[in-house]
Amino acid sequence: MSLLVVGLSHRSAPVSVLERASLAVETQAKLLQDTLAAEPATEAAVLATCNRIELYADVDKFHAGVAELSTLLAQHSGVGLEELTPYLYVHYEDRAVHHLFSVACGLDSMVVGEGQILGQIKDALARGQELHTAGRLLNDLFQQALRVGKRAHSETGIDRAGQSLVTFGLQQLAAGADPERWAAGKRALVIGAGSMSSLAAATLARTGVADIVVANRTRSRADRLVEILQQGDDTAVRARAVEMSAVGDELTRADIVVSCTGSTGLVLTADALADALGVTLDAAPERPTATVTPAPADVDQHAAWVENGSAASAPGAGRATALRRVTVPAQSAGPVRLALLDLAMPRDIDGAAHRIDGVRLVDIESLAEASADAPMAADVDRVRTIVSDEVAAFGAAQRAAHVAPTVVALRTMAAGVVAGEIARLDGRLPDLDEKQRAEITQTVRRVVDKLLHAPTVRVKQLASEPGGAGYADALRELFDLDPQTVAAVSRADLNDPNRGRS
Repeated sequence: MSLLVVGLSHRSAPVSVLERASLAVETQAKLLQDTLAAEPATEAAVLATCNRIELYADVDKFHAGVAELSTLLAQHSGVGLEELTPYLYVHYEDRAVHHLFSVACGLDSMVVGEGQILGQIKDALARGQELHTAGRLLNDLFQQALRVGKRAHSETGIDRAGQSLVTFGLQQLAAGADPERWAAGKRALVIGAGSMSSLAAATLARTGVADIVVANRTRSRADRLVEILQQGDDTAVRARAVEMSAVGDELTRADIVVSCTGSTGLVLTADALADALGVTLDAAPERPTATVTPAPADVDQHAAWVENGSAASAPGAGRATALRRVTVPAQSAGPVRLALLDLAMPRDIDGAAHRIDGVRLVDIESLAEASADAPMAADVDRVRTIVSDEVAAFGAAQRAAHVAPTVVALRTMAAGVVAGEIARLDGRLPDLDEKQRAEITQTVRRVVDKLLHAPTVRVKQLASEPGGAGYADALRELFDLDPQTVAAVSRADLNDPNRGRS
């Protein structure tokens, strides 16, 4: 079995496609279940964030796996396969491991080095464990990705290069001014009470806003977030929770609005915003959207690039597809009366809001444009080295683990031989006392252990090297091990309740 990932992200697809392809939580669960029902896959996990959708699977057939995973992504996202295919990327085996580790370190994020992706990876693993779609390989992979990401943040200065999308978004809203000075004393409305909205509220509190109002469909979650904000020792923010039905009234009093809900439709329309400000919509043309020049390739070409090892040099493969630079018209000539930050995918705030006089809108699309020119820290190179080292170590560990059930089966067989011989000895020498019998048994066991020690240690070492998977097969052939015994050891290891838990 081999690791395969098929996905799309802000680096390969325009925001308009990502927005349409976004997966609700219940849709992700159905996608995982359907992936396991498909013939090529035995494990599956979905990593879905505001700027990436990736399906990971342990497959036994590469081409069939690519075709099946691509089809499933298209079916569950609602974007046709022909339309989705040009924006898909494929990573296989070590390249797939390298990709996830890079993602965990923030190297593939819209804002390089941001740490929120670690929580999203943890959520993806937890979902796979809860639905029993993540087995030994994906448990090991995602657990190690979390460790690699934490190592990158603790051993390098990657945090200096990156920040959360919230912080970056507030910087864009401040339009070059100091964010803390810009936000000081303002009134903020946060729509949603999930992880991103909670991060936004906490960031706003630290930045220095005077008041935060939290609106959420489930009032109890909004109340809980307000309680957390008021318990903070490093802020003096006033916070309160309201029902979603009160958003219209709160808009009339807010200076900053941050929205990140799981809604599939608009939460704030341009008309509602215009009404709150007491103005009419401008008749200016719609804001142009960012476009992408995708690699002119279909799924079969993706598969060929990865399988023949030329993915790094293939057109559009092994690198980020660059967003074309877009000229965004000035959103308003006058002072900004309402600053809007939309961190949802699909979007919460109507893109036509930029046409309202006095409104500044920053969304995932404009953040992607702004981040294209963001400077990268010198520590990024060191993080890349960490990723490469960890990929090699993970591969070696997986190959060594592949031979472990065979080694266990060999030692089990040897223990059975010893037990059989001792039983035969008891029949031939019934007058042996317990002390003599124990000494003979221990001696035979020591002889067997010494004979097996060197070859089993050596086979584990050889198996950890590239191309070492065949040593397990050789061991089974040489000692005529029962394949069912080896499989039973593998199943016992896979079903270990303590495996893959942090």
